[in-house]
Amino acid sequence: MKTLNRSAISGFICCFGMVLIGIATNGGIKTILNFIHIPSMIITFGGAFFAVMVTSESFPDFLDGLHSFALAFSKENISLDEIGDMIFELAVIARKEGVLALEEKSDKLENAFLRKGIRLVADGTDADLLKDILETELQHEMETNRRRVTFWENLGAYAPAWGMVGTLLGLINMMKSMGDDPGGIGAGMSLALLTTLYGSVLANWVCIPIAGKLKRSGMEIELGKELIIEGVLSIQAGDNPMVIKEKIRTFREEWEEKVHAEA
Repeated sequence: MKTLNRSAISGFICCFGMVLIGIATNGGIKTILNFIHIPSMIITFGGAFFAVMVTSESFPDFLDGLHSFALAFSKENISLDEIGDMIFELAVIARKEGVLALEEKSDKLENAFLRKGIRLVADGTDADLLKDILETELQHEMETNRRRVTFWENLGAYAPAWGMVGTLLGLINMMKSMGDDPGGIGAGMSLALLTTLYGSVLANWVCIPIAGKLKRSGMEIELGKELIIEGVLSIQAGDNPMVIKEKIRTFREEWEEKVHAEA
């Protein structure tokens, strides 16, 4: 179940607020119009987004990358403690009543991935096949998340570059008109620098934070599902519930060390 990530939303809004404060303290909020120039936006944003479209594997992947913007402001309610407790409880039921008793229990599980795994166990699915099914689903989800992260990382890299392209275009036009109107150099320079500003803001306010957020949430989801796979396979193997509990604890510690090392 996903819920709004208030921290991410607050941070996003506050970043915009810092820009407004910077403008307001250097000429007043009324000067905001000086920072709005449609042609500069078209060059910077359009160039960056279309450059990312070139690197995308397909048009649906490009659209999926755009839609993943909203995912950065939501979070998956994953409690590893709850997952561990559910797996232990299911292991106890399987030990006492047999794996067939898990079928009725699976209907009450809120975690869809765990529910699927337990149903496969109750249906008598072969251990190798069970592992392949669950790992394939996990790998597909992780690959989707990887493409989304790459989308925002690429956009964050291209935005400043296209901002510089816009600045160079503006400077070229300004230099050509210097002889006709030397007094317009300041205004022309200011306009030319807007694209650099747009590119920097797009990269550091939107793209890089969203890429980082998606990467972090992806690691958390992967940890939860790897934990489920380990637990489900142990239940099918008929391991003692206490042994499963210890295996889960060890697995969590190893994964958390890996997450902290990569963070």
